[in-house]
Amino acid sequence: MSAALKVPKNTVVSIVLKWKKFGTTKTRPRVGRPAKLSNRGRRAMVREVTKNPMVTLKELQSSSVEMGEPSRRTILSAALHQIRPLLLCRQVCGRHNSGRLDYQQRRDGLQGGGEGPRSVVSGK
Repeated sequence: MSAALKVPKNTVVSIVLKWKKFGTTKTRPRVGRPAKLSNRGRRAMVREVTKNPMVTLKELQSSSVEMGEPSRRTILSAALHQIRPLLLCRQVCGRHNSGRLDYQQRRDGLQGGGEGPRSVVSGK
């Protein structure tokens, strides 16, 4: 059946099991309230806040309107509070990586122009 419909075998099996269990293939009601802000909008907001941590809610609101997402300030503010740990981690990781790069550049400078085992020889 999956070859005739050109769909994966697991899809056919899950649909048949759903039919046997519930007597229908309609999507069942889920627990909880649907999110107002889509995953796409949330990712865009994370990108924008990562680029400019001092962005205001009004600016986020205008950019969400351009994307066609809900634009209430309360929705955006609540989403920001949910993703705050992710943003803090990105900032710390960025500082950590730049610190490691500085350390490596200083270490290579002390070794006399990068003659250590990890140095890259240009031209090869």
